[in-house]
Amino acid sequence: MEYRPLGRSGLRVSPVALGTMNFGPETSEADSRVIMDAAVDAGVNLFDTADVYGADANRTIADHDPAKGLTEQIIGRWLADRPGRRDQIVLLSKAYGRMGPGPNDMYLSARHIRRACEASLRRLNTDHLDIFLLHHVDRATGWPEIWEALTDLRQAGKIRYAGTSNFAAWQIVQGQEAARARGLFGLVAEESIYNLMERTAELEILPACRAYGIGVLPYSPLNSGLLGGILAKTRTAARSASSRATTQLDRRRDRIAAYEVLCGELGHPPATVAQAWLCHQPGVTAPVVGARTLAHLRDGLAAAELHLSPSDLAALDAVFPASGPAPEAYAW
Repeated sequence: MEYRPLGRSGLRVSPVALGTMNFGPETSEADSRVIMDAAVDAGVNLFDTADVYGADANRTIADHDPAKGLTEQIIGRWLADRPGRRDQIVLLSKAYGRMGPGPNDMYLSARHIRRACEASLRRLNTDHLDIFLLHHVDRATGWPEIWEALTDLRQAGKIRYAGTSNFAAWQIVQGQEAARARGLFGLVAEESIYNLMERTAELEILPACRAYGIGVLPYSPLNSGLLGGILAKTRTAARSASSRATTQLDRRRDRIAAYEVLCGELGHPPATVAQAWLCHQPGVTAPVVGARTLAHLRDGLAAAELHLSPSDLAALDAVFPASGPAPEAYAW
């Protein structure tokens, strides 16, 4: 497997990341362990999780659910039972969502950032996170307070790198400039929704991240299953039957059908092609493969090895065209 630097850092990670959001609520602990073992054995070293993972999928990030933290606990027990595995992986977790009933049990205050990181370390059975992401924007907390908390954690050896998730480009720029003013290394990663069908990130997030040397980790690479060969399957996956995905399927059925035909012509499964396309995009470090099963992991592994020619990429862009980067996308 060919490893890539994460943004401008010297940290080298696999071209796909193992997303663990389904571990617990969708995938049993036993099956989760099989998937994690298979990922490491195949060379995947970037593991993506978050403190809120493990909750009921119908709850929002702001809901208090005692099941939150379950996914980290599953990973922590796996690490405890696999001596040496911790040194083989780059472990990423996130903080922002509600983790208790109190008014300071969520968002990005210095208090919550510190407490959330320490709680994740306990659940994960580790003394540090390789990458710690701010899971969402907190408009009530400024970058000076955030950087003070993150710097304290780094100086204490509890995190190695910091990043963001679900931030707008201008917020990423603010954060990086605030870090620069303090003489800090700053952000190393941004995790955003990005796939062949959902390409808003190409307007400003990807250009900003490339300019600042921040690696992009796209999540939802199959767009809730719509790019995973949904029309060819006999049954629609549970997640693909939900609101946003169902609406998109009804509205873009013709394009999805054309995409599946094109994948057939390319000779590769749609799930593999969609993730391989992301691996070819400038600024992308590694798509996050949210594996519920071993088969999902294998699709991601195949994507990391699949080379798409310029003509293949052009054909995919023709099915799901994008407007390109800003400001050319909307200004003369």
